[in-house]
Amino acid sequence: MITVTIAIEAAITFFAANKFSVRFIEVMFFIGLACTIIIYYFSSSGGRSSEIRSTQLRGETGYFQKSEPFVFKRGPVFNASILYLLIGLLLFILLISGVIPPAGN
Repeated sequence: MITVTIAIEAAITFFAANKFSVRFIEVMFFIGLACTIIIYYFSSSGGRSSEIRSTQLRGETGYFQKSEPFVFKRGPVFNASILYLLIGLLLFILLISGVIPPAGN
């Protein structure tokens, strides 16, 4: 599952890099950050989004449902996304600091 997640994020990064005509490592961190946030949102339950749904249900039906506490379920997909994010951050820092030369050199 980890390999599949990293491959999907790499494919998204590849297509974004081609679309915006930039190098792969220039957008790797940002795609990793976006994917991590999305995975975090969809792998958690309860919390604010649960309260909003509960309030809507209560307003429409009058049925009161007790709020659920926020629970984050960390799994291999989230861990792989964090790994991709950290690798992208490292490469981005190396690019900004000049260790990785700019394109065209």
